[in-house]
Amino acid sequence: MFAPDDTIVAVATPSGRGGLGVVRLSGPHAASLARHLLDHSAPLLARHATVSRIVDAGGPSVEAFDRVVATFFPRPGSYTGDDVVEISAHGSPVLLERIVALACARGARLAEPGEFTFRAYLNGRLDLVQAEAVADLVDAVTPLQARIAFDQLEGTVTGAIGALDTDLFDLVARLEASLDFPDEGYHFVEPGTVAQGIAAIRGRVGALLAGASRGRLIREGCQVVMLGKPNVGKSSVFNALVGASRAIVTPMAGTTRDLVSDVVDLEGLAVRLVDSAGIRATSDTVEAEGVDRARQAVSVASAVIVVLDRSWPLEEEDHQVLQETTSSPRVVAMNKMDQPSRWAREVLSLGGDVAAVGISAMTGEGLDALRGALRTVLVGGGDVYRDTPTVANQRHIGLLERAGASLGHAERAARNGATEEFVLADLQRARMALEELTGKRTPDDVVNHIFERFCIGK
Repeated sequence: MFAPDDTIVAVATPSGRGGLGVVRLSGPHAASLARHLLDHSAPLLARHATVSRIVDAGGPSVEAFDRVVATFFPRPGSYTGDDVVEISAHGSPVLLERIVALACARGARLAEPGEFTFRAYLNGRLDLVQAEAVADLVDAVTPLQARIAFDQLEGTVTGAIGALDTDLFDLVARLEASLDFPDEGYHFVEPGTVAQGIAAIRGRVGALLAGASRGRLIREGCQVVMLGKPNVGKSSVFNALVGASRAIVTPMAGTTRDLVSDVVDLEGLAVRLVDSAGIRATSDTVEAEGVDRARQAVSVASAVIVVLDRSWPLEEEDHQVLQETTSSPRVVAMNKMDQPSRWAREVLSLGGDVAAVGISAMTGEGLDALRGALRTVLVGGGDVYRDTPTVANQRHIGLLERAGASLGHAERAARNGATEEFVLADLQRARMALEELTGKRTPDDVVNHIFERFCIGK
C-alpha cells in the first residue's frame, strides 16, 4: 500500500480557510526539496524556525507568493522517523495547494491517508496501539475521549501488554528449556508452579478486559433514546439536554412522529440523544410508523430515558412503556416537577437499582441529576483514572479475549498434568495474540485497514 523510501507531502491541517496552514514533507529528500521551495539559500537548521518566502521558479521569472515559517526535524528524532520539514503558511487553500503542487513538481509524492503515522510505525517511533491512538485523538469530540486516546498514545496500554508478554515469554522460555534437556531431568520451572504462573497472567488479562466495555463506550460513544407516551414532555427534556430547540414542542399530543437526534457531551461521553414518537396505539399510519421506529431505536440503544408526567395521573400507556423497557438500562425522568405532583415514585415499583429523577424541563430543575444518573447507568460510578490502561478498541478487546482463552486452555492443561508440549502450544497462541495487538506480527491487511481510516496529512 505505502512506499516507505520516497518523499511524501500533504497539507497537515484541516481543509478550509484559517489563520495558518501546515504543509508537511517527510522522506530522504525532504530538506533538500524544501530548500527549492524557499527563498533561503542556507541549509535549514535542525529544530529551528526559519522565516522565509515560498517561491515558484517554474515560470519565466521567480515569483514569491507567501511568507512562511519552515522547521526541519532530522531523522530519527522526527514524528515519522525520517527527515521532516513542516512549512507553516497562511491558511488559504489556494496557497497550500500551490505549495503541495510545487513540492510534487520537485519530486515529492502526495501522501496517502495515514502515511506519515504509518512511517512512524515502520520506523519504530510508535507501535500499532499508539498509532491507533493518534487517529482516536484526532477524532475525539469530548475531553474524556481525548484523555483516553492520549493515555494510550503515551503508552499505558502498550506498557501493560508489554509487561504481560514479558512474563509470558519468561514462562515459555523456561518450559522450552525443560524440553531441551529431557534425559538430564532438568526442570527450569516446577510443574506445580506452571498453572499458578499462567493463572496470574490470565488474571491480569481479565483485569484489562474488565473495564473494556466502559472504555469502548467512551471511545465510540453511545445512543440514548427518550421514550414515553405522547405529551409527557419528551421533546422539551430533549431540547433541555441538547441546549437548543432541536425538537418541535407543542401542546398537541403526537407532535413528534420521527426520530430526532443530536450529539451531547455527557460528562465526557459522546451521547447521541434520540427523541422519539410517543408510545401509544394509533390508527394514524404516519404516527404508527414513528412508534415502530422508536421501538427499533430502543433495541439498539445503550440506555433509555423513560419520561413520565408527574403532574398527570399515571395511565396504562405509562405502565406499558415501563414494562417494555424492563430489560434495558434506563433512567426514569419524572418531568414537570414545577407543577403540583399527582403521584409519588413509590407507585412505580421500579426497585432500588433503577434511578428515578424528578426534573422540570421548563425550569431546568433536576437536569444535572438526570445527567449524572444517566452517566452512572452507562459507565458506572467513579472516574476514569489517568495513567491507568483503559482498553477501548474492539480490535484490542478481541485479541485480549483470544489471549485469555488460550491461557485458560494452558492453565487447565497444566493442572491436569499435561506435558510441556501441550501447555506451550497454548501459551504460544496467547503470545501471538498479544504480538498481533501491538503490531509485532499483525497481518498486512489489518495494518492497511487501520491506516486507511486516517486523514491525509497525519
